[in-house]
Amino acid sequence: MKSLSIVIPIKDEAESLPELLAEIKAAIFPVYKDFEVIAIDDGSRDNSWEILQKLSKEYEFLKTVRFQYNCGKATALSLGFHLASGRYIATIDGDLQDNPAEIPEMLKMLEGGSDLVSGWKKKRRDPWHKTIPSKFFNLVVSIVCGQRLHDFNCGLKVYKAEVAKSVSLYGDYHRFIPLMASWNGFKIGEKAVEHRARRHGVSKYGVSRLLSGFLDLTALMFLHKFSLKPLHFFGTLGLFACMVASCIFAYFGFEWATTGKLRVRPLLVLAGFAFVSGVQFISLGLLGEMLNFKMQNKDYPVAERTQKST
Repeated sequence: MKSLSIVIPIKDEAESLPELLAEIKAAIFPVYKDFEVIAIDDGSRDNSWEILQKLSKEYEFLKTVRFQYNCGKATALSLGFHLASGRYIATIDGDLQDNPAEIPEMLKMLEGGSDLVSGWKKKRRDPWHKTIPSKFFNLVVSIVCGQRLHDFNCGLKVYKAEVAKSVSLYGDYHRFIPLMASWNGFKIGEKAVEHRARRHGVSKYGVSRLLSGFLDLTALMFLHKFSLKPLHFFGTLGLFACMVASCIFAYFGFEWATTGKLRVRPLLVLAGFAFVSGVQFISLGLLGEMLNFKMQNKDYPVAERTQKST
């Protein structure tokens, strides 16, 4: 087993790669002799892959993987975590904005008791139209989820191996790794790190990521709270719709009993629609519960066990 694995997701960063690998070697080799770097080329359209092949001959610690097409940062990180053999795992972006020299100090925080340490770009070297939405997003996520971090989306993080391998990543959920790790019972730390201005290429992130980030947060919160009990969500909606419909039906029933007349009104049609929708919501929740029952496994989150000899 290696002491440290460094995972680097790469998308069109050919100009940055030689300098990045040189910085990593200078920062890590004096501390950890037996480390590895896993570079995941996420469908780059420039010559990033060719550069990686040349660098792999120069640096024996470098391992490279190439996706046939762009799969997203979360998929690249997920594969990197799977391939990593280190006791500790670090992630860093390939654009040279994060300084690899921060990694040893962050690893000391892991040895001090944290399970995951996330970087905090306290002095961010990006234009205002990226920094302001990012601060707003981080504030909202901290308030909604109860996990206070200044910078959820910093690419510079270090993990104990069991933490990195415990999270399920897809879509753009990589920005919520500290949150998911916290839900899994791990201790999260944060360290202010140096952030540098981009030297080569262009940023892959824009303001549109803010909207997708909130949608991902909504989906993640739903999965966290209701994936094991879908009836609690759909059943609540269904019961509420049925109760509203029943009250409306009772009103029209009373009117019919006292006047002998019943006219079809929009409100009555709406009540019928609400009742049918309520039954469908409840049925959907029950189907979800049936699927969970069939697919459940007995993977209990036991942290420690004491065995007595007989």
